[in-house]
Amino acid sequence: MPDVFADLVGQDEAVAELRRAAGAAAAVLRAGAADRAPALIAAGPAGEAAPETGGTEPGALDPSTGMTHAWIFTGPPGSGRSVAARAFAAALQCTYGTGCGECPGCHTTMGGTNADVRMVVPEGLSIGVGEMRALVLRAASTPSGGRWQVVVIEDADRLTEAAGNALLKAIEEPPPRTVFLLCAPSTHPDDISVTIRSRCRVVPLRQPPAAAVAEVLVRRDGIAPDVAQWAAAAAQGHVGRARRLARDPEARKRREAVLAVPRRLTGVGAAFDAASALIEAAEAEAEASVSEADATERAALETALGAGGTGRGAAGAMRGAAGQLKELEKRQKSRATRAQRDALDRALVDLAGFYRDALTMALRAPVDPVHTDTAALAGAGAQKWDAEGSLRRLEAVLACRAAIEANVKPRIAVEAMMLALWKG
Repeated sequence: MPDVFADLVGQDEAVAELRRAAGAAAAVLRAGAADRAPALIAAGPAGEAAPETGGTEPGALDPSTGMTHAWIFTGPPGSGRSVAARAFAAALQCTYGTGCGECPGCHTTMGGTNADVRMVVPEGLSIGVGEMRALVLRAASTPSGGRWQVVVIEDADRLTEAAGNALLKAIEEPPPRTVFLLCAPSTHPDDISVTIRSRCRVVPLRQPPAAAVAEVLVRRDGIAPDVAQWAAAAAQGHVGRARRLARDPEARKRREAVLAVPRRLTGVGAAFDAASALIEAAEAEAEASVSEADATERAALETALGAGGTGRGAAGAMRGAAGQLKELEKRQKSRATRAQRDALDRALVDLAGFYRDALTMALRAPVDPVHTDTAALAGAGAQKWDAEGSLRRLEAVLACRAAIEANVKPRIAVEAMMLALWKG
């Protein structure tokens, strides 16, 4: 197994910081008493000790070493926020170093089976207060492996206000061996509350360069170099999307359909048709991604509730199961909505890349196109629209993404975008 940070592409500075912190955390365990570990000191953005905890407790960790009890990983989509958080969790559980990738702590953490590492991966549109309270309660227990309890919250920007308050209380008064790792697009108040942000250390990640992404696809996935370079550029630095484009023919077909949209916008009717096609494609992709999981979950729940059993007890249990089945359907509907929006957002990112290419060509900027296979079409658009028209169209796509993120109905937002693209 390679080093746990091997999949964190193009983030050398962040990896160095996380290794230093993991080394400091290991030193705390070595120096601490056998029956308790020193409490970690909350650190502010520059690493200074927070006034609530002081920093004079005997055996307490020096904040200048870079370790604290709460972290936020920020960066654009595809930068590796969750990858960094999981790798750091493995480094904290590492027995032999700071993420060797060979010890049981690294193996179980990276494989998702470590009893002391809890991953919160929201399937729906938000993370509720009930889920967060239960998580905080479990995180307060003593680590079974003798090292750290680690809580990783992917998409922490989906925390509801009540869930954020429950998490804040735990971060303000952390158990001595618990570390919280949050992932969010940014530290803007719309993504993460200011009060939580002020009690965490921030690890900013950047969009990895296409060359680094291509190198990983070739080395780790065995993809041909030319395909890897094309996929890395088309995915705009998003490692997961680049892998899908390189390996999944269906993903390439969906991308081609999206990039054909500019040619189809010949009138008002065509704009609405293009919007419907984009929405329906996102719905179909989402349905395909969640249908199997939905069926498996429902079958498992029905079995647990006595489906297929005989006798009065089994029949009575199933009659009383309507509430649980309804709650499962609610969760699955939320997950399907999230999957649809994610699929639609991927399409909008591809479309934004096309108009970005048209803009850079209109400005004669010395940069490589995102979509090399549609460069000729983008060049024709640049001549027809000029720089100002290309910029307006790019802004229309970005405005559509923002509107959907703000809970505007996707169909309304996409129809408005298509009309704006047609009118220019």
